[in-house]
Amino acid sequence: MKRRHFIKTGSSALTAAAGLSIIPSGVLGKKFGTVAPSDKVNLACCGIGFRGGQIIKQLHETGLANIVALCDVDMGAPHTQEVIDMFPDAPQFQDFRKMFDKMGDKIEAVSVGTPDFSHFPITMLAMSLGKHVYVEKPMARTFKEVELMMEGAKKYKVATQMGNQGHSEANYFQFKAWKEAGIIKDVTAITAHMNSKRRWHGFDPNMTKFPDGTPIPKTMDWDTWMVTAQEHDYQKDFVNGQWRCWYDFGMGALGDWGAHIIDTAHQFLDLGLPYEIDPIKLEGYNPFFFPFSSTIAFKFPERGNMPAVDITWYDGINNMPAVPEGYGISKIDPNIPPPSDGKLQPAKLNPGKIIYSKELTFKGGSHGSTLTIIPEEKAKEMESSLPEVPESPSNHFANFLLACKGEEKCRSSFDVAGPLSQVFTLGVLAQRLNTKLVFDRETKRITNNPLANALLVGEQPRKGWEEFYLL
Repeated sequence: MKRRHFIKTGSSALTAAAGLSIIPSGVLGKKFGTVAPSDKVNLACCGIGFRGGQIIKQLHETGLANIVALCDVDMGAPHTQEVIDMFPDAPQFQDFRKMFDKMGDKIEAVSVGTPDFSHFPITMLAMSLGKHVYVEKPMARTFKEVELMMEGAKKYKVATQMGNQGHSEANYFQFKAWKEAGIIKDVTAITAHMNSKRRWHGFDPNMTKFPDGTPIPKTMDWDTWMVTAQEHDYQKDFVNGQWRCWYDFGMGALGDWGAHIIDTAHQFLDLGLPYEIDPIKLEGYNPFFFPFSSTIAFKFPERGNMPAVDITWYDGINNMPAVPEGYGISKIDPNIPPPSDGKLQPAKLNPGKIIYSKELTFKGGSHGSTLTIIPEEKAKEMESSLPEVPESPSNHFANFLLACKGEEKCRSSFDVAGPLSQVFTLGVLAQRLNTKLVFDRETKRITNNPLANALLVGEQPRKGWEEFYLL
């Protein structure tokens, strides 16, 4: 039986027979493994090491994708070898432009697991060629790039998914159900926190220039690695995850973790864009890499019958937010991937959030972690009145591939993930310039700082890379 026919007909019968409102993910997971190759999505993968490699494995594990091409600027690096060995018959490329030139007619969708700053050109070219795109969070590095990506998704009518995978798990469905049932209402403040050690902790905050260049590895295409960014000499502290430390390449702790912590509140509370972004505390500030600790306040206005909301972001080892009485302990979510060294740093708080409404207070973790009402006595009092939360019909990766087939809608599509990513770009601008920003939500301009307003667009792309801003 064809997969599309099963999902549209057979699954309906199964649901009715079981008396379920939605198919548990385990049921569909078993069916995915029986999909014929001719009914799978032909997927090309850009960025095949580290997080990019994890994305490829998880997309492949759905049983819904044929891996038809692999692309990475350093195909000879040890961290790319595992994925190469998994798919030895997939053609290999170091330049995504050459991949599309040679194999465009064989590719239906693309995964983008590259550094933050390089998401934009790969995604724009893929969409312009009619390819569906799964791009790791955050969507891009600048406000304007995210704007162009949102416009491109509409223009080219492709399925798009940002890779905040918890947006297809329990927290998504719980927040939606609790909001619709009126459990979550009249939210006025949110504390979001990520207080683990970061890669740049220990850098010299008095740095006056970028590190000196070193010889380029023989296996690396350094020019393609830089894509649209300004010219830089090769440096080991720019690659293999270290790019996240630098304003020129990454989005720091906020861009890395914000999409896993703030995402459901942002979507279901219809927050949109803030009107003020204030870096209350920046410890270890310098113009090259991210602060050691940041406290950033985002102010969102009233929306319809919903009150104004303040989100306060905390990162840094010694920058813990205050917690309300009755908070209890902070548990580790087993779904949160460990840091690159494989060790979770002991901390008073694990990554998460505290949501304050006029009547209730909620605490939650990161990724797919669900909310609990605090204090515990209040949670027990309300237990019988809480709505039933449906199970997810598909994880984030299957959701994307099914959307490529027109059988589901992406839960973190660019129209959802774009404004969220733009919140992060505004926060990073406030960090980078160490100043409060006033933002006009209607005109999408920063009104109190001409330099910050210019940086919404970002620096001029390198010569030869301008075309991606015109697609």
